[in-house]
Amino acid sequence: MKNLIIVFACLICCLSGFAQVDTANEQTEILPGEELNTRNNPSSGDLYYGLTRKVMFDRMIPPFGIEVTFDKTVHVIFPSAITYVDLGSPNLVAGKADGVNNVLRLKAAIRDFSTETNFSVITDEGSFYSFNVKYADEPQKLNIEMKDFTHDGEAVNRPNNSLDIYLQELGKESPKLVSLIMKSVYDNDKRLFKHIGSKRFGMQFLLKGIYAYDNFLYLHTQIKNATNVPYDIDFIRIKIVDKKVAKRTAVQETVIVPLRAHNYVTRVNGNTTERTVFAIEKITIPNGKQLVIDVYEQNGGRHQSFVIENEDLIRAERINELKVR
Repeated sequence: MKNLIIVFACLICCLSGFAQVDTANEQTEILPGEELNTRNNPSSGDLYYGLTRKVMFDRMIPPFGIEVTFDKTVHVIFPSAITYVDLGSPNLVAGKADGVNNVLRLKAAIRDFSTETNFSVITDEGSFYSFNVKYADEPQKLNIEMKDFTHDGEAVNRPNNSLDIYLQELGKESPKLVSLIMKSVYDNDKRLFKHIGSKRFGMQFLLKGIYAYDNFLYLHTQIKNATNVPYDIDFIRIKIVDKKVAKRTAVQETVIVPLRAHNYVTRVNGNTTERTVFAIEKITIPNGKQLVIDVYEQNGGRHQSFVIENEDLIRAERINELKVR
């Protein structure tokens, strides 16, 4: 009788064990619908299939936080022209402000959207900006100025806006470096040449200096208006032309388009002086040709022009260090 009781007890234990195994299997089984839910859950950054490497915080560009609303427009002012904008959600609408290139208008496309979204901006000086956006009935900040950060952030030892974006038109040259060089030339305001310029009609247009760094030349120009009549600039043209052109011979010229300009001037008021620094690709002038820079007045005839010889180009000052105030 005792043996029969022992056998019966063992049988109950075995059945109980099988039940526990089945229950455990039911708990760990992932249904097709449940797999989608796990993707929507917050991730620690480690939940990937295959061999991956975790992105550490020192590689992250911290985003700025911005609030938007439906009935008001938020304006974000950047240090230079905007070349790229990407919105993370249809809940946002954005566009450049009319007539300017460095102001972004931002607004909520629908009222009271609940999920946080984001957007990113790249400027022509190579800066990358990241933003997280949420809806607010009354945003605290409607007009935001983004300063030009070149230092590391205190929290994560990374800049608040990345300066590692390269633009196709500048090739391998860093847009930020080009911008800093132009600003340095402008701020130091040296006059290296005293023989290149033109002066007539009460106007003076001259070349203050030529600077060289890697594959670019930087031309520092100045326009002085000694009259009481404002001088509105129609356009400035840089070109390579023949020194001597025979009669009845077509003039052949090669136009040089500046890639960047610092303090590009469109008007010189009466009795004032304005300066501009142009960045162009490195060039030399073939024999029998010369470099000419023209400035044309809008709805006027006070045009100015001067000539740069090859000897002047090869005397360009080499930039070894930047002095930016």
